[in-house]
Amino acid sequence: MIESFRNARDLLNVFAADPASSAFVQAVAALVAARFGRGAKVLICGNGGSLADAVHFAEELTGRFRADRPALPAIAIAEPGHITCTANDYGFERVFSRGVEALGRRDDVLIVLSTSGNSANIVLAVEAARAKGLATVALLGKGGGRLRGVCDHELIAPGESADRIQEIHMLVLHALVEHVEIAMGYASS
Repeated sequence: MIESFRNARDLLNVFAADPASSAFVQAVAALVAARFGRGAKVLICGNGGSLADAVHFAEELTGRFRADRPALPAIAIAEPGHITCTANDYGFERVFSRGVEALGRRDDVLIVLSTSGNSANIVLAVEAARAKGLATVALLGKGGGRLRGVCDHELIAPGESADRIQEIHMLVLHALVEHVEIAMGYASS
């Protein structure tokens, strides 16, 4: 057990020491805050634990994080009826792209979570978002996979296992909410 904690700590230290990590959070928070200011929304998706993280991120924006502020428009593409209907009719690789096609509008932001960067349904969601003029943000791992270099903003978390990568992703998602609140004047730094 101690080794697991040490491994997580070591990866967090590597992540925190990289200036690109804080630059990513600052840039994406500024983007999201600006888009919220123009009436746009955030869509977010991922598979498995990453989908659970996407749902958590959306509820931190629509509910309350640290600041008592208005609800901010964020939707996790996670509704079971949509996912099962789309998977049945079009295949699992289309569950997120169909959600982007239905809900995404120019000026919105799509955030994708993928520990490998190779999931077909995530790749197709990014393609759908780019076709509709959404800004795209990727939180990736394991070198970025097929999505490396594809999105407007990307972060490739250190680590070799999905759990360690997802831990970094969740830290980044919490930091994004915090800095969106600051950028929008709802909290102070």
